[in-house]
Amino acid sequence: MHEMSLAEGVLQLIEDSSKKEHFSHVKTVWLEIGELAGVEVEAMRFCFDAVVRDSIAHDAKLVVIETPGQAWCLHCAEVVHVNALFDACPKCGSHQVQVTGGNEMRVKELDVE
Repeated sequence: MHEMSLAEGVLQLIEDSSKKEHFSHVKTVWLEIGELAGVEVEAMRFCFDAVVRDSIAHDAKLVVIETPGQAWCLHCAEVVHVNALFDACPKCGSHQVQVTGGNEMRVKELDVE
């Protein structure tokens, strides 16, 4: 379950930010997860709750913003929605698509005290 190491990375980012920005408690974490990022959202929620115990984010609410998978179809010459990496273009069936979005995971915002 790589979500545990991802959650640990999020906590490390939060702790590094707290030292830099001088806050002592995190109330809410907005986490943007792309549809193509390979992250199971419910597993991430579970791991986040386990990892932040006894930290500055111990009672933090995790808000997950799911972003759609997008790819550029070379044949159609337009951006299309894809559900998985290596999917064919849903419009023309071509496999000449390049992922342009939805494959990232990032901390979008923190509500802190």
